[in-house]
Amino acid sequence: PGIPEKVAIVQKAVEKNIPVISEIEFAYRFTDAKIIAITGSNGKTTTTSLIYDILHEAGLNVALAGNIGESFAYKVATEQHEYYVLELSSFQLDGIVNFKPYIAVLMNITPDHLDRYNYNFEKYTDSKFRIVLNQNEDDFFIYNADDEVINRYLSKNQINARKLSFSIKQNTANAFADENNFTLTYNQNLFEMETRQLALKGKHNRYNSLAAGLTAQVLDIRKSVIRSCLIDFKSIEHRLEPVLKIRDVWYINDSKATNVNSTWYALESMTKPTIWIAGGTDKGNDYSILRELVRKKVKALICLGIDNEKLKTAFNDIVPCFETRTMRDAVRAAYKLADKGDYVLLSPACASFDLFENYEDRGKQFKNEVRKL
Repeated sequence: PGIPEKVAIVQKAVEKNIPVISEIEFAYRFTDAKIIAITGSNGKTTTTSLIYDILHEAGLNVALAGNIGESFAYKVATEQHEYYVLELSSFQLDGIVNFKPYIAVLMNITPDHLDRYNYNFEKYTDSKFRIVLNQNEDDFFIYNADDEVINRYLSKNQINARKLSFSIKQNTANAFADENNFTLTYNQNLFEMETRQLALKGKHNRYNSLAAGLTAQVLDIRKSVIRSCLIDFKSIEHRLEPVLKIRDVWYINDSKATNVNSTWYALESMTKPTIWIAGGTDKGNDYSILRELVRKKVKALICLGIDNEKLKTAFNDIVPCFETRTMRDAVRAAYKLADKGDYVLLSPACASFDLFENYEDRGKQFKNEVRKL
């Protein structure tokens, strides 16, 4: 999936009518296992990990693969499983032909990777919805009922699978959580717990927990297992990961926030004045949706990238902006700016390839520099 369709060798294959498929499609042709596939602009890694955790805890013969961990093909080639929980990117879905998940989960659709889709949001949306392409009435489509883009698509297009929704705004959804109560309802089976008991905090994580819980309910997992996993789940590395508290300042690693919407959720969950470290390879970002949050929550922005002009232009009328070129300089600048009780948040809203190998490398460098303080 890292090879774009525009590359010459792929173009040549297409010209000669040679089928070009993704590794996901290739692996699918060699297994009869039940597939639970998760996609979305944000939240898919956490949701995928949580679903896997619940199924594994329930004793199912399940593997985790796709856009997380090892490839689907490697797992199918080397192991035997009855269930696969797959995190899927739009790139992986672009190359499917027959791939058909038993349960397809769509977390949300916000502008991301638009550089790969000729800056056409509709093409990106269509790409995400390929997850339901081959589903029939025996399959399930679990989706975010609060997402306007998803709702608009559903109003115009036929989905063959059985539709189940999750929401933090509409209590008529199959899975609903406000700030007090968390409920799942499928097949007249009701699951209830208090929202405050969830291991994953913040609005974005309510969505993740709802999607995972509803998926588990469809698979008839025991309520006690769902409950214990939702309460005990450990957050994934590089996603709002608390690193260290130094001089009463928390340093938080959100390097996995490679798009604006992901950073929106991170900033939204900050409850104290925040020094925000952001920047990198811009993917056609529109920073305007962050302005109100930055005004309310951020006391300084530390730009970390080769070209920081767009980021500075977006926010320098709201907060002081500082420019850095290395993680060491960014962390030390944050250390000088932070007062007792503040947060320092690395949430780049950009890809990492200008200065780092990938978002993991960026997150690890952040943690190493924090530990050196």
